[in-house]
Amino acid sequence: MDYISKKPLVGYNMIQNPKRYTVTAALIYANGPIHIGHLAGCYLPADIYVRYLRSTEKDVVFVSGTDEHGVPITIKAKKEGITPQQVVDKYYVQIKDSFEQFGISFDIYSRTSKKEHHDLSQQFFKTLYDKGVFNEEVTEQYFDEKANQFLADRYIMGTCPNCHNENAYGDQCEKCGSTLSPTELINPRSTLSGAKPVMRKTKNWYLPLDKMQPQIEAFVNSHPEWKTNVSGQCQSWLKQGLQPRAMTRDLDWGVKVPLADTDGKVLYVWFDAPIGYITFTKELLTVDSGQLAVKNPAILRDSTHNPQLTTHNWEPYWKDKETKLVHFIGKDNIVFHCIIFPAMLMAEGSYILPDNVPANEFMNLEGDKISTSRNWAVWLHEYLQEFPGKQDVLRYALCSNAPETKDNDFTWKDFQLRNNSELVAILGNFVNRALVLTQKYYDGKVPARVHLTDYDKQVLVELENFPAKIASSLELYRFREAQAEMMNLARLGNKYLADTEPWKLAKTDMGGVGSILNISLQITATLAIVMEPFLPFTAKRLNSFLNLESSFWSEAGKQNLLKVDHQLATPELLFDKIEDDVIEKQVLKLAESKKQNQLENTVVQPQKENVTFDDFQKMDIRIATILEAERVPKTDKLLKLKLDTGLDQRTVVSGIAKYYKPEEIIGKQVCLLANLAPRDIKGITSQGMILMAEDKDGSLSFVSPTVGISNGGSVA
Repeated sequence: MDYISKKPLVGYNMIQNPKRYTVTAALIYANGPIHIGHLAGCYLPADIYVRYLRSTEKDVVFVSGTDEHGVPITIKAKKEGITPQQVVDKYYVQIKDSFEQFGISFDIYSRTSKKEHHDLSQQFFKTLYDKGVFNEEVTEQYFDEKANQFLADRYIMGTCPNCHNENAYGDQCEKCGSTLSPTELINPRSTLSGAKPVMRKTKNWYLPLDKMQPQIEAFVNSHPEWKTNVSGQCQSWLKQGLQPRAMTRDLDWGVKVPLADTDGKVLYVWFDAPIGYITFTKELLTVDSGQLAVKNPAILRDSTHNPQLTTHNWEPYWKDKETKLVHFIGKDNIVFHCIIFPAMLMAEGSYILPDNVPANEFMNLEGDKISTSRNWAVWLHEYLQEFPGKQDVLRYALCSNAPETKDNDFTWKDFQLRNNSELVAILGNFVNRALVLTQKYYDGKVPARVHLTDYDKQVLVELENFPAKIASSLELYRFREAQAEMMNLARLGNKYLADTEPWKLAKTDMGGVGSILNISLQITATLAIVMEPFLPFTAKRLNSFLNLESSFWSEAGKQNLLKVDHQLATPELLFDKIEDDVIEKQVLKLAESKKQNQLENTVVQPQKENVTFDDFQKMDIRIATILEAERVPKTDKLLKLKLDTGLDQRTVVSGIAKYYKPEEIIGKQVCLLANLAPRDIKGITSQGMILMAEDKDGSLSFVSPTVGISNGGSVA
């Protein structure tokens, strides 16, 4: 059969003039909210690309949804004490709503827990099974006898063999980053019961990637245009030699294996999840779904000519070789989208393969890796609540610093700088000046170009060239570069107004003023088109100021987008400054999050060795009152205290200056270990020790009586 041919197959290549596009964005686990790492990794670049394609009147479907199977879902359910279905129901709604509010313009955002997805995934598996693709193998895997179930990789923890982290998972050590298998762990334990797992035999079905390597290799090598991080990771896997990979798992949550006597077995989540792209496309193009490609003009035109659409209309988007399939993902999903899913499609035989997989690297946060488990993230739903109406500011900041070729860092200061120094000072400033000056001198009507200087003509030529430059970068998946060119167009407008100074020219040459403002308004109208993929909310507002309907990309750069005497609406500021206190609040929020996480993960110190009652009786603990307190010179931690013990007045040096000011504790009753041998500290004889309680974060609190007790009272 072709899919196990030992000869590399040929014929894979980049589609030059596709009839249509199928664009997918990674299916995210429905076990938590969306954060900025997800957005920067794949969802924002995918949305920018699709919005551009729509503007160029391409036939495109934009597909994504939640991945609602797999171990992360069951782990979340166990942690929250609810069912896996309750987990995915909760987070699907939150994720979908967040994407919509942020302007990620999916044609459909669905979910893998739907029956239609289960049916198609099972059908796909059965097709491969009937063709004899799978290897049926019996292997030994870890089993929890106490929980009575086989353990997926994430249900096993133990000591990492590389860095000796005692809490490494069965698939990865998050401390050193090593990829592991469960059998490599030292002292493995089940996360379900804490018991030591045993090895037990089980049967699963494997995709023979080793036999398919020549075909997979030919496919990968036929795409030299792929980003270096993508091709590099693929070549690394191919160089090591592909190994068979199990397409089924011993779990009770997921798509059931459609074979007899397979109770307790489900399809591997990375088998069914990418099939979701196909399922959702099929769902989108089914008439009774009620969601018929509402964002896709090409399909809408098609449906007008052919009202008898059936479920078969999804097939061109997945089976026509003139369709360009593009997967937007993060770098942790490269192997699944470039090797495993294409291998599945090859084996099935009727589907197209991805034309490009423009994966991004990771976005870090304030110099640290984003971590959902440590709550070190900027959550999208919280951002939308705390920065209402500022979706485009975050879109701009993330695209400006997108991790396209290497990991990059998001900081709140950079976010503020991008807004204040670029969106406000460049883009917003130019648009506002052009519109306000037109209101001032021409009652908001577009003036005519009376006469043109050489400089005017030069600016018009540059204007004409910008859309093509931006488009070229977008088609090469260079979104940072494309957005920078969009901003350069605004810079061109700013410089043009600053150089020509129409407010001064108005004293002598209103014809020249009209020409300058006409050209400035043509730049503004083009900006409204080319900014839409990046800043859709701002583009919509700008079109309302210009009193225009949104235009297609082919109109951008034209010299007469706005006709003479066209009436503009009253303008407003496109952006406003973000003040320091707003940013400081977010920085403090992150610091508090890190502190709380450290507290939650602080291990309580183990109990010390037992002592006898007689040992305890030797300690003389008394109630005493602080009479005087002062800092010990040249130290940060020490206070010199004068205490009334009921027996005498004595001096005690205590390391509590970090937590208490001297004036705050005078008159405070404390517990004193009175018979501790005197000790010289910084030249002061300290006669005893104040008893303090230490919290997880190291902070200290007095151990004091809750009611007043006479000085000298014993603590027993």
